[in-house]
This record gives sequence, structure tokens and C-alpha cells, in this order.
Amino acid sequence: MISIRSIRDFYAFEQHVKTCRAQRGLPMVDAWYQVPVFYFSNPASVIGDGDLVWAPQGSMELDFELEIAAIIGKEAKDLPADDSAMECVEGFVVYNDFSARDLQRQEMAVGLGPSKGKDFANAFGPRVVPWDELKDCYSNGRLQLRMQARINGKLVSDANADSMYWTWPQLLSHASRDTRLLPGDAIGSGTVGTGCILELTPQMVGGWLKPGDVIELSVERLGTLTNRIIERPSVKVEGRDPK
Repeated sequence: MISIRSIRDFYAFEQHVKTCRAQRGLPMVDAWYQVPVFYFSNPASVIGDGDLVWAPQGSMELDFELEIAAIIGKEAKDLPADDSAMECVEGFVVYNDFSARDLQRQEMAVGLGPSKGKDFANAFGPRVVPWDELKDCYSNGRLQLRMQARINGKLVSDANADSMYWTWPQLLSHASRDTRLLPGDAIGSGTVGTGCILELTPQMVGGWLKPGDVIELSVERLGTLTNRIIERPSVKVEGRDPK
């Protein structure tokens, strides 16, 4: 299990944001282009490669999200939005920000969140690849890495990390503004374009994730993160309590 102290998950891919908003009949928000926004997720719900996942209570719309995350290795504060900001990064890892879309939709209609729609499973793995090993595929503030998602072996998403609108230095600079980033903090990229069922639509991929499904997220050079969906258990499973 990868040790994560805190999780800030950004919203850095324009295609994902635009497509999801268009499906709801909404235009792009101008403010999205002014500041790289993020939300805090739950480090107590971190799981790893091979761990089991179940939908939270009351949810019928379980989704995956194909992301990568930077793991902080050195304390930093008020970082500049240039390549020097990358000096605080220990490495990068595949991140699946599992989401309960029906819960998320309900709570965010109030104007806060996401909360319980994102509170139950944050998968990181299979390992953190050191930043030094990835510098050869870093350009213009972005990692040039192919990203793919498969459900039960079927390819449903094929994209690239270099399609980020906001750069990694910009994300790190914003995250560290007026506060400290500490070792073990995770900085998520947000979902790559086509990297979730919400964006692809359930009709295109055969519905929301269900018990028995195996979801594999693969990122070039970072490896493959695999999790299997099960029915919500009534007893404790692998150190996780569903009650």
C-alpha cells in the first residue's frame, strides 16, 4: 500500500470538463481558465493495486476516473509556476478516483462537494515511479505518457497525459500557495479526456461499474492499476470497514 498523507485532486484536462458539462447542456465556465481548481479527497480511503472496491451505500452509478498523481517528497511552500516547482516531487503514480455519480450529483446540487460521492475509494498503484526516471518524457510542464482504461479487458479510453490544459508546475504552485506541501501529499491531475464512464456515457461502455467488473488503468512507464468490483460486503474486508 502506498502511504498517502493528503489528497488534492485537480481538474486539469479541458476535454473532460467540456464534454461532461456539454452532456448536461452547460457551457464551459470562464473561471475554469483563470485558476486551476481542486478539491480535497479522503486519505483514509486509500487502497492499492489488486484491492477490492464496492459502491457506497445508496449508489447505483459507480464510475472510474483515469488520472495520474504527483507524490510530494520534499516540503514546499509558495512554489513558482515554473519547472523549479518539480523539485519537490518524489514521483508519479496511476490514480483511480472512484466516484459514485448519483451521490455526487445530489450533493453538488447544493453547491458544496464532492463529498460522499468521492469519499470511499482512492486507488493508487502499482508503485510510485521516481521523478528522475520520467524527466525524459517531460516537456512544457506536462508528461508525455499514454493513458488507457480497460473494463473486463475491453479498451474504453485511450488518451495522453500531455493533453493537460494546466501544467504540473501550475498545479503545484497553486496547491502550495499560502500553505505547506508535505511528503506524502498526493496531487491528482484530474480525469484525462475520455477517462471515465460519465464522459463516455454508460450506453457506450455497457453501463456503470458493477460487481464482477475488473477495471485496469494503464499509464505508460507507470504501470497498470487493477481493481475488481464486488457487492458491498456486510463485514470488514482487507482492513476496510464498509459499515
